[in-house]
Amino acid sequence: MPFLHGGKLYIAGQPGERYAIRVSNRSAGRILSVVSVDGVNVVSGESAAPGQTGYVFSPWQSYEISGWRKNADEVASFYFTALPDSYAARTGRANDVGVIGVAVFRERTPARRRPQPYPHPQESAGNRMDESGKAERSEAPAAPADDPAGSVRESEQFGATAPRRQLDKLGTGHGEREHSAVAFTDFRRASAHPEQVFTIYYDRYENLVARGIIPGAPRFAQPRPFPGAVRFVPDPG
Repeated sequence: MPFLHGGKLYIAGQPGERYAIRVSNRSAGRILSVVSVDGVNVVSGESAAPGQTGYVFSPWQSYEISGWRKNADEVASFYFTALPDSYAARTGRANDVGVIGVAVFRERTPARRRPQPYPHPQESAGNRMDESGKAERSEAPAAPADDPAGSVRESEQFGATAPRRQLDKLGTGHGEREHSAVAFTDFRRASAHPEQVFTIYYDRYENLVARGIIPGAPRFAQPRPFPGAVRFVPDPG
């Protein structure tokens, strides 16, 4: 059950507990979801940026991403663990442990050619605009291909602030391999910037209570050393 605090979503995890990220496409077109856990791309293992590879969803499709992608048939399961045991920390990237992100891109649709009037003796402005449009489309990145340059502006937006570390903070481990088959496909993004970005933070329940994100136990009055000390026998009620 997620908790909303300060406009952000939080979930409480327990060490050793497995989890999965469920992504649902609620549209009539294909989408690309670039998913990160602890600042790491769950497909490629790179330090995450929105311009990287991800999962392509058909219209109305839902899918549970349950681990780090190892090949086309297997993932290494996600599980909550102490920060030093997290995959991010073990690969030298502990600064962004405790957050899950999903950047969603819509697919670029081919532009329809406007019919030209007849006769057409010379190149029109409409033709010139169409040629420039083709050039722009040819430069759009394909989803499965890695983007070595990435986007500096996008990566700064997604990783500008590192969370404050705690000794017992939770991270996500690199667990046992499990079957999870996928296939490769082509995808052309409608924009270099994601249509939507979803962010969920997580930590131990106790830490979220201590930070005031989850309401804690009610506070009681000052304890008394002799609560049963009564000077005289009271009258019955």
